[in-house]
Amino acid sequence: MRHDSADSSETTLDATPARALGDFIRAHRERLSPQEVGLPPGPRRRTPGLRREEVAQLCGVSPTWYTWIEQGRPVSASADALARIAVALRLSRAERAYLFELAAQRDPAEPDPTAADAPATLLQTVQLVNAPAYVLDRQWTALAWNEPAADLFTGWLDGDHDRNLLRFTFTEPLGRELIVDWETRARRLAAEFRADSIRHLSDAPTRTLIDSLIASSDEFARFWASQDVFEREGGRREFHHPRHGRIAYDQITFKPAHREDLKLVVLVRL
Repeated sequence: MRHDSADSSETTLDATPARALGDFIRAHRERLSPQEVGLPPGPRRRTPGLRREEVAQLCGVSPTWYTWIEQGRPVSASADALARIAVALRLSRAERAYLFELAAQRDPAEPDPTAADAPATLLQTVQLVNAPAYVLDRQWTALAWNEPAADLFTGWLDGDHDRNLLRFTFTEPLGRELIVDWETRARRLAAEFRADSIRHLSDAPTRTLIDSLIASSDEFARFWASQDVFEREGGRREFHHPRHGRIAYDQITFKPAHREDLKLVVLVRL
């Protein structure tokens, strides 16, 4: 009869998040040599890479705390401590992002999207698409759109209107007229925004938007209070257009690499 070793449980897919975080940190510690981080090689080593005590020294944390992190114990790891670990282990940008995702923390070095311009190439992309296409910022305000999008979204992307998708949906009569099965779509939209905005709910622009929508729309206030959370999905979207009648599209949403606060939305005619 075959007996698995006691260590086999360490690599199971149902490992806890804390265990996955510890495994990731340990693997990257073992890849580094003392010389790579400016430490003397010291006596002969039994294990590859840096010692735990050396990483703890580089991070300015206690060896015991660092050991517990690697062992997957349920200890608190602040964003600042994780940032120091990322620097000490020489993690790449992708590796650092993965580290913070594993720890369910926000990287303090992550650029503030509100202070950064949207990539020009992303804004130009909508003009290369023949179907309705637009770019949304983190508050779901349109930053760029093409003519097919302006033609489709009357009252939002045509003329001189407020460019926020949520305000258009919940406070503009034209939004209710344009969107087929408005209540179902609006409820879904509020739940998707709750999920999408969780990392910046305390930011002033997001908080101001939510507060203004709660004050100006009874439906938004009700949907928001329900605490529903849905991942933003594509799929069928139907409209009652004032000139084109009832039309249907398949919606696809893309998130640019390194700027996941932005969205490129394309609607393909069915």
